[in-house]
Amino acid sequence: MKPTSILGRYVSRQLIVNFLAVLFMILGVIFLFEMVERIRRVSGSPEFGLLFALQMAIARLPKTAEQVFPFVMMIAAMVTFWRLGKTSEYVVMRAAGVSVWNFLMPVCIVTLLVGIINITAINPIAAGLYDMYETLERRLDTKDPKAMVYSEQGLWIREAIDEGKIMVLQAKKIQHEKDGLLLRGVGIIELDNKAQPLRYIDAFAGVLGEGFFSLKDVKIYRSGNPIEKLGEMNYKTVLDLDKIEDSFAEPEAISFWSLPKVISFYDKSGFAVQRHQMRFWSLFISPMFLVMMVLLAAVFALRPSHRRGGVLFLIVGGIVAGFSTYFMSQLVYAMGVSGSLPVALAVVAPTIITGSIAISVLMQLEGE
Repeated sequence: MKPTSILGRYVSRQLIVNFLAVLFMILGVIFLFEMVERIRRVSGSPEFGLLFALQMAIARLPKTAEQVFPFVMMIAAMVTFWRLGKTSEYVVMRAAGVSVWNFLMPVCIVTLLVGIINITAINPIAAGLYDMYETLERRLDTKDPKAMVYSEQGLWIREAIDEGKIMVLQAKKIQHEKDGLLLRGVGIIELDNKAQPLRYIDAFAGVLGEGFFSLKDVKIYRSGNPIEKLGEMNYKTVLDLDKIEDSFAEPEAISFWSLPKVISFYDKSGFAVQRHQMRFWSLFISPMFLVMMVLLAAVFALRPSHRRGGVLFLIVGGIVAGFSTYFMSQLVYAMGVSGSLPVALAVVAPTIITGSIAISVLMQLEGE
């Protein structure tokens, strides 16, 4: 059955309608739970109100929805196949000489297109919203006035160093080496609680040590005082390498199109990039994973009749298969992030295993 045939378009249209219906239903339930949780969290903060909670719930929604996206596609496919079987439309198609593989071809093509649209068009929007959510989360939870940003423009750090005194550090370039974090072109400006500059420290280079920056070739500028030059200087800080790495943008807050550039940038700086690599390649393979979930749905729902356990078999079998697949994929994903498995293997293993099981069972059913 060709995807452009009348039957192909009919089945594809049924899948898309059911997919949108299931997606919006699940998103509605998720949004209600998210909204209740955000209202609970802001209830004890007089500076945050209902609008802030609404912003957090909306910004968090794409991240949560992405986790259930394969289940949405699987449920939509199960509903589509079940309805076609219940109305005997599938029986008529089989009687007309349409094999299970010809029947599934337009469904798989539409699913593949949905997955491609998701990573190329929807993912950048979702990443931007999740980045906004992280910002709102820091505003709500962070009491320590520290902030860090690392990009191609360098490293920026804001930290409270004493009562009523704030430090802003900028390093034009940083490099993660065995001895620690090496900084080039370091500039530190100290401000009082009224944002008035107290002094400016300029250093050719620096190394982040245990509780301090070890600066080299230092020049200290104070208003109304001559320039003070030092060969070395230790500048106190509560930061360490782990805290700086934790401040980097979450992979989920970076769009599919920007991830390769970010991975290359972090890798050149000497930082670990397994999480970002796993995120990129997982997104890349996700359309095929959706197709495998549809084939898995066909195992339970694509039957001429429902005498073999009926609807109960459909529901219980689909739920068990879906959760088992999700658990396996998350376990393998965690092993890939930790480095226990190569990134390529950790990315493709869930798709290959799910597809192999589904195709084997469908071949057996087709031969019956």
